[in-house]
Amino acid sequence: MNLLITTLATFISIYSSLLFIRILLTWFPNVNWYNQPFAALSQITDPYLNLFRSIIPPLGGLDFSPILAIIALQILQSVLTQLAAQTAFASGF
Repeated sequence: MNLLITTLATFISIYSSLLFIRILLTWFPNVNWYNQPFAALSQITDPYLNLFRSIIPPLGGLDFSPILAIIALQILQSVLTQLAAQTAFASGF
């Protein structure tokens, strides 16, 4: 069980890094999102970001949904990390 929780926490950490890279790349207007590797990055991150874009639409040309998306991932990662620590403590490791 601890392995599964740790794996999920690691996946969330990697996905958060991909989101952060995606957000940084939006600052460069010459990035063509239809060419690789940008298209793959967009396909991986946009479905998750679109969940939050439906909650917070862009205001004045600024998209605040990535902030909420990253905060949600950080909270989930924190919960999983604490759960992994409790599981490891309960099993005696």
